[in-house]
Amino acid sequence: MDKLKTLLGYLFIASSFIISSCGGGTKDQEGKSFRTTNLGNHEWMAENLNVNHFRNGDSIPESKTSEEWIKSGKEGKPSWCIIENNPENGKKFGKLYNWFAVNDPRGLAPRGWHVASDAEWEQLINYLGGGVMAALTIRTTGLEENVNNGNRNSFSGLPGGCRNNYGVFYGVDSFGYWWASTELNTSSAWSRLLNYVRCDINSLIFNKFYGLSVRCIRD
Repeated sequence: MDKLKTLLGYLFIASSFIISSCGGGTKDQEGKSFRTTNLGNHEWMAENLNVNHFRNGDSIPESKTSEEWIKSGKEGKPSWCIIENNPENGKKFGKLYNWFAVNDPRGLAPRGWHVASDAEWEQLINYLGGGVMAALTIRTTGLEENVNNGNRNSFSGLPGGCRNNYGVFYGVDSFGYWWASTELNTSSAWSRLLNYVRCDINSLIFNKFYGLSVRCIRD
């Protein structure tokens, strides 16, 4: 009996290790599971952030109208929206956040995670082979997995579009935009643009009023 218990214990430890090594899902601050993927030296979210609460439980205001969006930007207050205010888009692409939500000290990322910095985005792109190769990999799924380097094609970078500082939505189904946690100055921060048309991914500077998608990395 003791030998059986010992064997079962070893099996439990081994199975736990396998599950954790596969970049399996975890949960955000609202208890919703999300997928992850191991890319290079980091474990990334494999889908866009989709929460309306900070880590401490405080709610993040939603801005549906252009007036609400502009007001939150001018006041430097956090806000989120769904592309074109279409719930189906929310299910597919997650939420868009202004940079004030990204940088809020209450924590936009789930516990144990943080919003990817510009340097971490650069590491990911270099790991995937540079602009064009990274774009090809990030924007597609179902390619053959590289066993030695992890699941390189599992990022699932969808073209979720963005919202500009005037509250106008654009770019859905053509461009993916993600904030970096890296600030440029008091009015602007760094971001990444995935161009589905030209197949490239670039670092860009956006006004903090903009609404972009967010990806997080495990601490």
